[in-house]
Amino acid sequence: MNRGTTVLAQIFSFIDYDLFRSCVRRYQGDHGVRRLSCWEQFLAMAFAQLTWRESLRDIEVSLTAHRHQLYHSGFRSAIRRSTLADANEKRDWRIYAEFAHHLIQQARPLYADTDLGLELDATLYALDSTVIDLCLTLFPWAPYQRSKAAVKLHTLLDLQSSIPVLIDITDWRGHDPWVLDHVVVEPGCFIVMDRNYGDFRRLYRLHQSMAFFVLRAKSNLQFRRRCSHPVEGHIGVRSDQTIMLTGVDTQVWFPSPLRRVSYDAGDGRERLVFITNNFTIPADTVAAIYRQRWQVELFFKWIKQHLRIKRFFGTSPNAVKTQIWISVAVYVLIAIIKKQLRLEHSLYTILQILSTSLFDKTPVQLVFQRYDEKPDFDEDRKQMLLFDI
Repeated sequence: MNRGTTVLAQIFSFIDYDLFRSCVRRYQGDHGVRRLSCWEQFLAMAFAQLTWRESLRDIEVSLTAHRHQLYHSGFRSAIRRSTLADANEKRDWRIYAEFAHHLIQQARPLYADTDLGLELDATLYALDSTVIDLCLTLFPWAPYQRSKAAVKLHTLLDLQSSIPVLIDITDWRGHDPWVLDHVVVEPGCFIVMDRNYGDFRRLYRLHQSMAFFVLRAKSNLQFRRRCSHPVEGHIGVRSDQTIMLTGVDTQVWFPSPLRRVSYDAGDGRERLVFITNNFTIPADTVAAIYRQRWQVELFFKWIKQHLRIKRFFGTSPNAVKTQIWISVAVYVLIAIIKKQLRLEHSLYTILQILSTSLFDKTPVQLVFQRYDEKPDFDEDRKQMLLFDI
């Protein structure tokens, strides 16, 4: 890369600008805009994600301090907090959602060879949700409790790449199983879920679409055992049964047989019971698949700690969704850079290194090479003493 460009510009060079422009044109994002195009809005918000800015004023001051380097980083106008606030309120959030989906499609093949340690010839997904707390005074459109507001982030995570393939943002009333209506099913894939997703009407749609699911059964599940399968040689497996649902509604919603696997982790906790519509994989693999579900919990923890989605730069639903989708786009972009530059560092380390060198005019590969170099200290050099002893 050109030594005359900043690290920030080099990062954004991994983005297909024409693809971004097609998303903008589809929703007429720049129609009637005189200052701060959608591209500049994305750059400013991505800069805030990469450097952990605290507010719109913080973004304005930080970028203004490097005003002479902004043009070569993609900015064509000065960043003003009022203009950026208006853009977050009015520019359609679907622009950045669609662009993030394009980045996701670009990133997933780069991680296709990741080994999860499971004998599966299919894609494994985890479906879960997390709550993002908000201030009720500033976000009255998203009431959660008497004195608190919140939005729910529903996520379908590709466990091989740790990249979300589906994100749905709702208020707290958005029940978890509802997101199953938006899942684009891949025949033969596995979707692992917690017990909150035990809506058998929607699970039967997955079953009819030739997708497999693994979820933890509720304690009050009503069923009738049809037969039991041998479990010798499967460590921790206590039972492996074929069942039929007998609940008043569930037997109508899911009329096909299911598989019920009881598993004891051996750590003193309660016995875990799993439900799946797959009858071919070993019983202990069912438990191993469910264990992978914790990766989505780690994903939620990571983005809350390292991306800017707990403090928002706008108060409208459009501003909140815009910021969340841009944060997802930044996350996926860093994942793409990690693979294309063949970096061994974690995403956290990459973000920390980039955050301190965005306006350096250094090839981005050299930035990480310098990080890996061991400091060359002179062993004979003595530290100066204030007092002679």
